[in-house]
Amino acid sequence: MNTGTAGGAERSGKAATRPWRRAYSRRLWLSDFLALVWVVFGTQLVWFGFGNVEVSIREDSRLTEVSYWAFSAVLVLAWMWALHLVDSRDYRVIGTGTTEYTRVAQASFTLFGLIAIFAFLLRVDVARGYLLIALPVGIVVLVLERWLWRQWLIAHRSMGEYSAKVLLVGSMDSVAAIARELDRSPSAGYRVVGACVPSGRIADMIPGTTVPIMGNVNAVDRAIEATDADTVAVTSTDDLPPTKVKEISWGLEAGRQHLVLAPSIMDVAGPRIHTRPVAGLPLIHVETPKFTRGQRFAKRTGDIVISLVGVVFISPLLAGLALAVRLSSEGPVLFRQTRVGYRGKEFTMLKFRSMVINAEELLANLAAQQRDSGNEVLFKMKNDPRVTPIGRLMRKYSLDELPQLFNVLNGSMSLVGPRPPLKSEVAQYADHVHRRFLMKPGITGAWQVGGRSALSWEDSVRLDLAYVENWSLLGDLVIIARTAKAALAPGETAH
Repeated sequence: MNTGTAGGAERSGKAATRPWRRAYSRRLWLSDFLALVWVVFGTQLVWFGFGNVEVSIREDSRLTEVSYWAFSAVLVLAWMWALHLVDSRDYRVIGTGTTEYTRVAQASFTLFGLIAIFAFLLRVDVARGYLLIALPVGIVVLVLERWLWRQWLIAHRSMGEYSAKVLLVGSMDSVAAIARELDRSPSAGYRVVGACVPSGRIADMIPGTTVPIMGNVNAVDRAIEATDADTVAVTSTDDLPPTKVKEISWGLEAGRQHLVLAPSIMDVAGPRIHTRPVAGLPLIHVETPKFTRGQRFAKRTGDIVISLVGVVFISPLLAGLALAVRLSSEGPVLFRQTRVGYRGKEFTMLKFRSMVINAEELLANLAAQQRDSGNEVLFKMKNDPRVTPIGRLMRKYSLDELPQLFNVLNGSMSLVGPRPPLKSEVAQYADHVHRRFLMKPGITGAWQVGGRSALSWEDSVRLDLAYVENWSLLGDLVIIARTAKAALAPGETAH
């Protein structure tokens, strides 16, 4: 990039990119400081009261005393310094993922560990209770404060603000795929402002997106200047000269513009990805998914405990719904349907009956009609005439799914997992979709909370496969929490 281009990018970039990052970091600094002052001095007042209690420091035969007010002030400053040293306010970790929260906890534990070591070595008689209260309360308050700021940031990012401006460089197909993924997740903080593709003509659009083509791959410097991009994401290198990526990195302004390599590996969790230099090449290693006996035991134990507690807790609701179904229409209380589950084995799934008794006979005629929901594989209608009045109410809040807790207890289902498909749906599966059967189907899952029946078949498969590939116990808890929130929102679940 020549000097004039760099200068122009710097003038426009400083007005648009750096200020929001600096301003957001300052806000975090101030709120961190206020939170720690409240926690540390609050702990001191709770533990010692308003008296002038002192910390004792023993030096041979001498005894030096320091006021806890001074000690608390130093602790606040040291805590702030520890948060700074781990880059917990860096723009690269804010807004998405758990890295920000992890760094807050890491800095806090490290600081208090050092305090304990120095207190022992220097014979400082500091109250253990004071430290034992301040540490966990401080971490909780800091994480909560950061979470609140994150919600504020996500709200602004959904409007296109407080985001990195990304220029995509690569083949047409790879650019389109990455652009759709980034557009799907505005909270990640990457807003695509243009693309450079091998055969691109200025003023064209990337198919299936609203991303303008800014020229071919040799026009990256001009595209950066025109779009004021601060991030260049290389989506593929097949159509680029061998040294092109290196030339792009050389042309970026240090400290303001960044280069990102975006390989076409979708929906793979961070812990499975490792970058290791081999013979001078930064090779990306992706580990194959594997589920240990301990992981399976933890998941099954959680299923049993939560389901048992749930059945006992909501037993009056179950009885009331069963009575309502029985009295409102003819037919059995429970609807039993054969679904395909773990390792392709069939099982009988239970639900409260929400349709008329001849619903399956009416399905063929409805399937031929124009639908306003569902997709090419999953049948769905927003105003399905087969649904009974009480069934419509149950579906709105997902209450008809509650008997599946008994499926979880007998081991045929899990609380969280891929959607349990019908045999007719499995017959339409492509080969890779059968990976859904590596885990038990769930009452809820990534697909259900990710868009429900509004999703295309491709998106629903992507979410379920991403869940199977990247399962974690924490991820299950997040999905359960999101399910509770989604169940309270108007709408019907996908059946």
